[in-house]
Amino acid sequence: MTLDHYRPTPPAAQHTRRTLLRRIGASTAVLGMLAVAGCTPTSSDTAATNSTSSALPGPTPNLPSGDMSRGAANFYTSDQVSVQPVTFKNQYGMNVAGNLFVPNNIDRNTTNPAIVVGHPMGAVKEQSANMYATKMAERGFVTMSLDLSFWGHSDGQPRNAVSPDIYAEDFSAAVDYLRTQPFVDRERIGALGICGSGSFVISAAKIDPRIKSVATVSMYDMGAANRDGLRNAVTLDQRRQILQQAAEQRDVEFGGGQTAYTGGTPYELTDQSTPVDREFYDFYRTARGNSPDTTTQPTMTSNVKFMNFYPFEDIATISPRPMLFIAGDQAHSREFSEDAYQLAAEPKELVIIPGAGHVDLYDRTDLIPFNKLTNFFQNSLRNG
Repeated sequence: MTLDHYRPTPPAAQHTRRTLLRRIGASTAVLGMLAVAGCTPTSSDTAATNSTSSALPGPTPNLPSGDMSRGAANFYTSDQVSVQPVTFKNQYGMNVAGNLFVPNNIDRNTTNPAIVVGHPMGAVKEQSANMYATKMAERGFVTMSLDLSFWGHSDGQPRNAVSPDIYAEDFSAAVDYLRTQPFVDRERIGALGICGSGSFVISAAKIDPRIKSVATVSMYDMGAANRDGLRNAVTLDQRRQILQQAAEQRDVEFGGGQTAYTGGTPYELTDQSTPVDREFYDFYRTARGNSPDTTTQPTMTSNVKFMNFYPFEDIATISPRPMLFIAGDQAHSREFSEDAYQLAAEPKELVIIPGAGHVDLYDRTDLIPFNKLTNFFQNSLRNG
């Protein structure tokens, strides 16, 4: 199979985004940061390797290093873990690309608990998800990171399209795959979603009881974030202008015009750059977290589909399966984890990390509570 690599955002799309932000005001400039991540080629080799270091890419050369304090280790690898690139189909017949991480010391003649790990919205598995999957595999879990459809090495046209239903389906498809592995316990599979994937994991778990427990880190409710913005900063009139802009762009593209993109991390910082701009820039535009061809921007016409996305509605129906919500006390996204916790039913837990911002929990291993995650999944995926 030939995998489509992401093409950089054309200059015209950058102009379209700037025009949109001028039209609808500064509050939606914050909204534009909600789909932050990147897209990068990954190895399609299906042969297993002896360690993650031989299969996973490292930092992009010739970029500023970024802030590597507090254990920043997005490209962490481990000689205790083997990684195998895999491809499997979701129910729409689309190929989903993933990495399967297996602890070297597990007994492959027995069955073991497993965790699916989702990347930030618009990112790829090489950004945050691989690192979490590696760390949790070191702690004894079989893990899988995956590229959501339309991103990375997974199928989907146009590239960088938004489809919350298909994103949720990809997590269930990963569970399909894991349940076929002879060393995975079919009844002990959990899911971990980072940033936007936190809301997609919740959406999947509501309708897939095979997902036995759910943890989220720096979660965005991608529906509320796009409808209302951070702290409800987007007015109804501004929302209508966003919808109108996207509708007009549909006419342009249906007539053969160039695809427009929206949101994403800025390519340059200026005196007007917000703290949110700077936070994401330090990860996605530096060697700290950058992947080749990263743009982070979803298509403008599909991004409005998030307006119809309500992942927290009926979240209580996931009970009695346990849920864990982790957020930084300085995170601009903290409100979403707190909202989900309030709406979820028991058993549930909210963990707030002192001194941590939103992106800090993507890769800063000195701040990420891996012991908490380990205990949560050990307890929620235990035998019996």
